[in-house]
Amino acid sequence: MVTDTVKELEKIFMTYDSALNKLKLLNLKTKNNKEITYIDLQRAVQFMSKKHPTCRWKQNKLINRKNYILVEGFYWLIHVYFQTEKNIVDADIEFFNIRIEQYEELLKVSIKKFWNDDMYVYELPNYFNRVPGTIKNSIIKMNKATNGLYKYYEKGKAKISKEGIEWLCKNCFKHKYLELLEEYKMELTEIYIERGYPYDVFLTKDESKLLRTDKYLWKYIR
Repeated sequence: MVTDTVKELEKIFMTYDSALNKLKLLNLKTKNNKEITYIDLQRAVQFMSKKHPTCRWKQNKLINRKNYILVEGFYWLIHVYFQTEKNIVDADIEFFNIRIEQYEELLKVSIKKFWNDDMYVYELPNYFNRVPGTIKNSIIKMNKATNGLYKYYEKGKAKISKEGIEWLCKNCFKHKYLELLEEYKMELTEIYIERGYPYDVFLTKDESKLLRTDKYLWKYIR
């Protein structure tokens, strides 16, 4: 029997069996256009957890020896892992941008600016975690696309404007852009938790009656 308590809790997390049933109801398939199996789901969750460990989307609780998926992680599986329209990195970035917009709207916080300072070229290998040669080739690509708009010299040293850093993140080093998005999303998540909303907690029967879930944030993102 599915009780009201279970329905409320499933707005936050779900068992693998429940997640698999929902995937089938949504008629989602594997990359090979086959029906998603339990093993496929396990592999997807493993990939998800490895790629975004700070999001805490996979839950292992001893209360009933079952594995759970946070609903936000389930949305990620739908719109990133099991989608076939986009490159997975682009889908990942789009997912985090949408979630961030939803958190910002709910929490009424100012939009964060990721790039506030210009940087010397010699600082970029450390910032992007790439070798100097890769940075050089990316700057050449940027200069061709922007007519050198974002590169200039200061005291004889090459420097990239904050707009150029943003361009490089979004066009050449998407791993860095995604890293920034995930970090910020989790900052918003902590604010969300502080304001009394549940995220990755398991509640007792009495506590679950006090759930303060937000229908806007926890609905399907599209």
